[in-house]
Amino acid sequence: MIQVGIIGLGDMGKLYALTFAQAGYKVNVCDLPSKYKALKSSWNIDNIKVYKNGHCVSRISDFTIYCVEASAILNCVKEYGPSTKANSIVAGQTSVKEPEILAFEKFLPEDVNIVTCHSLHGPNVSPKNQTLVIIRQRSDQKSFEIAVEVLKSLKSKIVYLSYLEHDRITANTQACTHLAFLSMGTAWMKMKNYPWENKLYLGGIENIKILITLRILNANWHVYGGLAILNPAAQLQILQFEKSCSELFKLMLLEKKNEFKKRIMEGNYTSWIFLLMNFSAKIFIFGGNFGNKNVKSILLSDEILNLNKFSLSAIPKDQRKQNSQLSLLAMADTWYQLRINPYDHLVCQTPPFALMLGCVEYLFHDKEMLEDAINAAIFDKEIRADDLEFVSGVRGWCEIVGLGSMQGYKKRFENVKTFFKDRLEEGKKASTELIGILANISANKTSKL
Repeated sequence: MIQVGIIGLGDMGKLYALTFAQAGYKVNVCDLPSKYKALKSSWNIDNIKVYKNGHCVSRISDFTIYCVEASAILNCVKEYGPSTKANSIVAGQTSVKEPEILAFEKFLPEDVNIVTCHSLHGPNVSPKNQTLVIIRQRSDQKSFEIAVEVLKSLKSKIVYLSYLEHDRITANTQACTHLAFLSMGTAWMKMKNYPWENKLYLGGIENIKILITLRILNANWHVYGGLAILNPAAQLQILQFEKSCSELFKLMLLEKKNEFKKRIMEGNYTSWIFLLMNFSAKIFIFGGNFGNKNVKSILLSDEILNLNKFSLSAIPKDQRKQNSQLSLLAMADTWYQLRINPYDHLVCQTPPFALMLGCVEYLFHDKEMLEDAINAAIFDKEIRADDLEFVSGVRGWCEIVGLGSMQGYKKRFENVKTFFKDRLEEGKKASTELIGILANISANKTSKL
């Protein structure tokens, strides 16, 4: 009988422990020593045994998984790594793999196999049909097969990567995506404006923006702070997103529609020699004569977007007012400027990234909606205040990430979270249902790309 060890009983640690126990594995768990007595009395669950600390778990477990914050992984492995059972397997569930791998290589005994992982979803989502990355860092074949077999209990879609590939792709799929949604929340807070009470944010993809923003704010700040600050690959895309927002907003202020439209959807074809440098975000991402040919909608349909149960608003949909969609246009421009094909990264998709891509895709595939968004961006003065606060929010988050300030990130995150506190649970519930509906659809359609 394989014994699985879980060090760290946060939300993901609990999910892993319960899943492996239900699969029939004997699971050894621990959290901070100060929590031992409380856990011992409350965790009376078949196949799970609570221990005082990571030393106890490490020395008896055949496969030990560190489920701790990325910022804590170094000290945690330094403390408990030397106690690891000989010839066993160790993994981590951190969202940034470079610090984790460096800690494992430095502090684990040489006979220990390293087969690490990352579930690309939060603890409130069933792991079934979600993406699970498995990374074989150093391992014999038998130990690798054991690790994979245990992790298959999650019933996730498995992707095999190196830790460097993982960090590069998650920077592209997560860091900038989270920053965009957090900037939306920051803008609404600064405006003292709940989006479900504003005619600019009614129905369709507006529901997605609101629900995913609330979902992110309902989670632990350190997950997103770690992804943005501790992942060396994240800085480039975050900086470009800030630049794209700023440059597009300046074109809006100057009412330069032709330049704005050319950058977003038309491109410049005066010379084929410079074509690859001058085609637009739309053509680069979604096709035309160049780019991704024949890409069809992979995620969001009118049928799903128009379901009333995904709206937090009581305002009739026929009163909806078109907004500039600056966040979505800037995301598309970021992918274009960095020559990132977002479809290539669906292999490591998370629910927020898949929904962000779905929103961008939906906007660009609806010619009338895209034209309305551009006209609103250039000519509608009533929405300038919202867009100004959004750009300001992006810049503020970007500065915190650039400074590497985890405490600054926490303070800003908690501040925005407090503003939305009365609707967070409702948003989480609705978004969980939405993600559940879309999981199988996404799995079936992206596999064909």
